[in-house]
Amino acid sequence: MNREALSRKKQVLETLFQECQQRGNMEFTNEDVRRVAQQVGFSNPFDATKVDTREILPKSIRDQGYCLAHTGRGKHLFIPELVHWYHDFELIKPDEVFRWRYRKSLLNDLGGGEASTLSLALNQRILHDFIYEDVVATPKVYIPGRTRVDLEYFVGTTQLIAKDQQLEMDLTLEYQGTVTVLEAKSKFLTNFAVYQMFHPIKYYLQRALELGIEIPHINACYALSARQGRSSITQVRMYLYAFDDPDRLDSIRLVRKAEYHLLQR
Repeated sequence: MNREALSRKKQVLETLFQECQQRGNMEFTNEDVRRVAQQVGFSNPFDATKVDTREILPKSIRDQGYCLAHTGRGKHLFIPELVHWYHDFELIKPDEVFRWRYRKSLLNDLGGGEASTLSLALNQRILHDFIYEDVVATPKVYIPGRTRVDLEYFVGTTQLIAKDQQLEMDLTLEYQGTVTVLEAKSKFLTNFAVYQMFHPIKYYLQRALELGIEIPHINACYALSARQGRSSITQVRMYLYAFDDPDRLDSIRLVRKAEYHLLQR
Protein backbone atom coordinates (compact mmCIF):
# COMPACT_ATOMS: atom_id res chain seq x y z
CA MET A 1 0.00 0.00 0.00
CA ASN A 2 1.47 3.39 -0.99
CA ARG A 3 1.75 6.35 1.40
CA GLU A 4 -1.30 8.14 0.00
CA ALA A 5 -3.49 5.04 0.34
CA LEU A 6 -2.27 4.48 3.89
CA SER A 7 -3.02 8.11 4.73
CA ARG A 8 -6.55 7.76 3.39
CA LYS A 9 -6.99 4.54 5.35
CA LYS A 10 -6.01 6.39 8.52
CA GLN A 11 -8.51 9.11 7.64
CA VAL A 12 -11.23 6.45 7.46
CA LEU A 13 -10.29 5.03 10.86
CA GLU A 14 -9.97 8.47 12.45
CA THR A 15 -13.37 9.58 11.15
CA LEU A 16 -15.03 6.37 12.37
CA PHE A 17 -13.40 6.80 15.78
CA GLN A 18 -14.62 10.39 16.08
CA GLU A 19 -18.15 9.41 15.05
CA CYS A 20 -18.19 6.63 17.66
CA GLN A 21 -17.02 9.02 20.38
CA GLN A 22 -19.61 11.62 19.43
CA ARG A 23 -22.52 9.18 19.70
CA GLY A 24 -21.14 7.46 22.81
CA ASN A 25 -21.03 4.02 21.19
CA MET A 26 -17.69 2.61 20.03
CA GLU A 27 -19.22 -0.03 17.75
CA PHE A 28 -19.59 0.49 14.00
CA THR A 29 -20.49 -1.62 10.97
CA ASN A 30 -19.20 -2.39 7.49
CA GLU A 31 -21.87 -0.03 6.17
CA ASP A 32 -20.27 2.77 8.19
CA VAL A 33 -16.89 1.83 6.77
CA ARG A 34 -18.14 1.97 3.17
CA ARG A 35 -19.82 5.33 3.75
CA VAL A 36 -16.74 6.95 5.30
CA ALA A 37 -14.37 5.35 2.77
CA GLN A 38 -16.39 6.91 -0.03
CA GLN A 39 -16.28 10.28 1.69
CA VAL A 40 -12.47 10.34 1.99
CA GLY A 41 -11.80 8.64 -1.35
CA PHE A 42 -10.40 5.35 -0.02
CA SER A 43 -11.05 2.81 -2.75
CA ASN A 44 -10.76 -0.41 -0.72
CA PRO A 45 -13.19 -0.32 2.23
CA PHE A 46 -12.62 -4.04 2.87
CA ASP A 47 -9.03 -3.22 3.85
CA ALA A 48 -9.90 -0.25 6.06
CA THR A 49 -10.43 -2.34 9.21
CA LYS A 50 -7.37 -4.55 8.69
CA VAL A 51 -4.98 -3.18 11.29
CA ASP A 52 -2.30 -5.85 11.66
CA THR A 53 0.34 -3.58 13.24
CA ARG A 54 0.16 -0.76 15.76
CA GLU A 55 1.47 1.87 13.32
CA ILE A 56 -1.48 1.49 10.96
CA LEU A 57 -3.72 3.10 13.57
CA PRO A 58 -3.89 6.92 13.44
CA LYS A 59 -1.84 8.61 16.16
CA SER A 60 -4.95 10.22 17.62
CA ILE A 61 -6.41 6.76 18.33
CA ARG A 62 -3.15 5.37 19.69
CA ASP A 63 -2.67 8.36 21.97
CA GLN A 64 -5.98 7.55 23.65
CA GLY A 65 -4.99 3.91 24.11
CA TYR A 66 -7.57 2.44 21.71
CA CYS A 67 -7.35 -0.35 19.16
CA LEU A 68 -9.79 -2.01 16.79
CA ALA A 69 -11.42 -5.39 17.45
CA HIS A 70 -13.68 -7.37 15.12
CA THR A 71 -16.89 -8.72 16.64
CA GLY A 72 -18.27 -10.63 13.67
CA ARG A 73 -21.21 -10.24 11.30
CA GLY A 74 -19.76 -7.07 9.81
CA LYS A 75 -19.33 -5.30 13.16
CA HIS A 76 -16.25 -3.74 14.73
CA LEU A 77 -15.47 -2.15 18.08
CA PHE A 78 -12.91 0.37 19.30
CA ILE A 79 -11.65 -0.81 22.70
CA PRO A 80 -9.19 0.84 25.17
CA GLU A 81 -6.76 -2.09 25.11
CA LEU A 82 -3.98 -0.92 22.79
CA VAL A 83 -1.25 -1.97 25.22
CA HIS A 84 -2.52 -5.57 25.20
CA TRP A 85 -3.76 -5.87 21.60
CA TYR A 86 -0.33 -5.72 19.96
CA HIS A 87 2.83 -7.59 20.82
CA ASP A 88 6.33 -6.36 20.01
CA PHE A 89 8.60 -8.90 18.36
CA GLU A 90 11.45 -9.67 20.72
CA LEU A 91 15.04 -8.82 19.79
CA ILE A 92 16.92 -11.77 18.35
CA LYS A 93 20.35 -12.16 19.93
CA PRO A 94 23.55 -13.00 18.01
CA ASP A 95 23.63 -16.56 19.40
CA GLU A 96 20.10 -17.10 18.01
CA VAL A 97 21.19 -16.47 14.40
CA PHE A 98 21.97 -19.50 12.23
CA ARG A 99 23.43 -19.96 8.75
CA TRP A 100 21.29 -22.32 6.69
CA ARG A 101 22.74 -23.79 3.51
CA TYR A 102 20.28 -24.80 0.81
CA ARG A 103 19.92 -25.51 -2.88
CA LYS A 104 17.67 -23.19 -4.83
CA SER A 105 14.64 -24.88 -6.39
CA LEU A 106 12.66 -23.91 -9.49
CA LEU A 107 9.83 -22.15 -7.66
CA ASN A 108 11.69 -20.58 -4.72
CA ASP A 109 11.56 -16.99 -5.96
CA LEU A 110 8.53 -17.09 -8.25
CA GLY A 111 5.95 -16.50 -5.54
CA GLY A 112 5.49 -13.78 -2.99
CA GLY A 113 3.65 -12.92 0.19
CA GLU A 114 2.82 -15.01 3.21
CA ALA A 115 2.39 -18.28 1.33
CA SER A 116 5.85 -17.96 -0.19
CA THR A 117 7.39 -17.39 3.24
CA LEU A 118 5.75 -20.49 4.68
CA SER A 119 6.58 -22.60 1.62
CA LEU A 120 10.24 -21.64 1.86
CA ALA A 121 10.43 -22.31 5.60
CA LEU A 122 8.60 -25.62 5.23
CA ASN A 123 10.45 -26.93 2.16
CA GLN A 124 13.87 -26.01 3.55
CA ARG A 125 12.90 -27.64 6.88
CA ILE A 126 13.46 -24.46 8.82
CA LEU A 127 10.08 -24.99 10.47
CA HIS A 128 11.12 -28.49 11.48
CA ASP A 129 14.38 -27.28 12.98
CA PHE A 130 12.83 -24.34 14.82
CA ILE A 131 9.54 -25.76 16.09
CA TYR A 132 10.57 -29.37 16.74
CA GLU A 133 14.36 -28.97 16.94
CA ASP A 134 14.50 -31.95 14.60
CA VAL A 135 14.91 -31.58 10.81
CA VAL A 136 13.63 -35.12 10.20
CA ALA A 137 10.38 -34.59 12.14
CA THR A 138 7.32 -35.49 10.08
CA PRO A 139 4.40 -33.25 11.13
CA LYS A 140 1.01 -33.51 9.48
CA VAL A 141 0.32 -30.41 7.38
CA TYR A 142 -3.08 -28.71 7.19
CA ILE A 143 -4.13 -25.72 5.06
CA PRO A 144 -7.30 -24.57 6.86
CA GLY A 145 -8.14 -21.49 4.77
CA ARG A 146 -11.18 -19.55 5.96
CA THR A 147 -13.83 -20.53 8.45
CA ARG A 148 -16.30 -18.88 10.81
CA VAL A 149 -16.54 -19.24 14.56
CA ASP A 150 -18.15 -17.74 17.68
CA LEU A 151 -15.54 -16.45 20.13
CA GLU A 152 -15.65 -15.15 23.69
CA TYR A 153 -12.55 -13.99 25.55
CA PHE A 154 -10.94 -11.23 27.60
CA VAL A 155 -8.22 -8.72 26.77
CA GLY A 156 -7.20 -6.49 29.67
CA THR A 157 -10.46 -5.51 31.39
CA THR A 158 -12.54 -5.86 28.21
CA GLN A 159 -14.70 -8.88 27.42
CA LEU A 160 -15.14 -9.49 23.70
CA ILE A 161 -17.92 -11.59 22.19
CA ALA A 162 -17.68 -12.23 18.47
CA LYS A 163 -20.46 -13.96 16.55
CA ASP A 164 -19.85 -15.71 13.24
CA GLN A 165 -16.35 -14.22 13.14
CA GLN A 166 -14.45 -14.93 9.94
CA LEU A 167 -11.15 -16.62 10.61
CA GLU A 168 -8.28 -17.06 8.18
CA MET A 169 -5.32 -19.34 8.92
CA ASP A 170 -2.18 -19.66 6.83
CA LEU A 171 -1.04 -23.11 7.92
CA THR A 172 -1.39 -25.61 10.78
CA LEU A 173 1.01 -28.38 11.81
CA GLU A 174 0.37 -31.34 14.07
CA TYR A 175 3.11 -33.52 15.55
CA GLN A 176 3.25 -35.83 18.57
CA GLY A 177 0.30 -34.27 20.35
CA THR A 178 1.20 -30.65 19.61
CA VAL A 179 -0.79 -28.41 17.27
CA THR A 180 0.97 -25.33 15.91
CA VAL A 181 -0.84 -22.58 14.02
CA LEU A 182 1.32 -20.44 11.76
CA GLU A 183 1.18 -16.84 10.60
CA ALA A 184 3.64 -15.36 8.12
CA LYS A 185 4.64 -12.09 6.49
CA SER A 186 7.04 -11.50 3.63
CA LYS A 187 8.63 -8.52 5.40
CA PHE A 188 10.07 -7.69 8.79
CA LEU A 189 7.62 -6.11 11.25
CA THR A 190 8.18 -4.65 14.70
CA ASN A 191 4.86 -5.81 16.18
CA PHE A 192 1.67 -7.73 15.37
CA ALA A 193 -1.97 -7.95 16.40
CA VAL A 194 -2.14 -10.86 18.84
CA TYR A 195 -5.60 -11.95 17.68
CA GLN A 196 -3.97 -13.29 14.49
CA MET A 197 -2.60 -16.15 16.60
CA PHE A 198 -5.09 -16.20 19.44
CA HIS A 199 -8.24 -16.64 17.37
CA PRO A 200 -7.02 -19.82 15.59
CA ILE A 201 -5.96 -21.33 18.90
CA LYS A 202 -9.37 -20.56 20.40
CA TYR A 203 -11.00 -22.11 17.33
CA TYR A 204 -9.08 -25.40 17.58
CA LEU A 205 -9.63 -25.71 21.32
CA GLN A 206 -13.37 -25.07 20.93
CA ARG A 207 -13.73 -27.53 18.05
CA ALA A 208 -11.78 -30.17 19.94
CA LEU A 209 -14.07 -29.74 22.96
CA GLU A 210 -17.18 -30.01 20.76
CA LEU A 211 -15.88 -33.21 19.16
CA GLY A 212 -14.58 -34.74 22.37
CA ILE A 213 -10.98 -34.57 21.18
CA GLU A 214 -8.06 -33.69 23.45
CA ILE A 215 -5.29 -31.41 22.19
CA PRO A 216 -2.45 -31.93 24.71
CA HIS A 217 -0.44 -28.90 23.56
CA ILE A 218 -1.15 -25.99 21.22
CA ASN A 219 1.05 -23.04 20.29
CA ALA A 220 1.60 -20.51 17.51
CA CYS A 221 4.52 -19.65 15.27
CA TYR A 222 5.11 -16.35 13.46
CA ALA A 223 7.47 -16.41 10.46
CA LEU A 224 8.91 -13.28 8.84
CA SER A 225 11.12 -13.26 5.77
CA ALA A 226 13.06 -10.60 3.86
CA ARG A 227 16.00 -10.39 1.49
CA GLN A 228 19.10 -8.71 2.85
CA GLY A 229 19.77 -5.73 0.61
CA ARG A 230 20.83 -6.72 -2.89
CA SER A 231 22.55 -9.88 -1.72
CA SER A 232 21.28 -13.40 -2.29
CA ILE A 233 20.84 -13.96 1.44
CA THR A 234 17.25 -14.44 2.59
CA GLN A 235 16.59 -13.92 6.28
CA VAL A 236 13.81 -15.80 8.06
CA ARG A 237 12.86 -14.81 11.59
CA MET A 238 10.88 -17.29 13.65
CA TYR A 239 8.95 -16.72 16.89
CA LEU A 240 7.14 -19.42 18.85
CA TYR A 241 4.44 -18.30 21.29
CA ALA A 242 2.04 -19.94 23.73
CA PHE A 243 -0.96 -18.61 25.65
CA ASP A 244 -1.00 -19.36 29.37
CA ASP A 245 -4.77 -18.76 29.58
CA PRO A 246 -6.84 -19.82 26.53
CA ASP A 247 -9.51 -17.30 27.53
CA ARG A 248 -7.17 -14.30 27.66
CA LEU A 249 -5.60 -12.75 24.56
CA ASP A 250 -3.10 -10.90 26.76
CA SER A 251 -1.65 -14.13 28.21
CA ILE A 252 0.76 -14.51 25.27
CA ARG A 253 4.23 -15.79 26.17
CA LEU A 254 7.37 -16.20 24.09
CA VAL A 255 8.69 -19.77 23.99
CA ARG A 256 11.73 -19.18 21.76
CA LYS A 257 12.98 -17.23 18.77
CA ALA A 258 15.62 -17.56 16.06
CA GLU A 259 16.80 -16.08 12.78
CA TYR A 260 17.99 -18.13 9.79
CA HIS A 261 20.25 -16.76 7.05
CA LEU A 262 19.65 -18.83 3.93
CA LEU A 263 22.78 -19.20 1.82
CA GLN A 264 22.61 -20.86 -1.57
CA ARG A 265 24.99 -23.75 -2.16
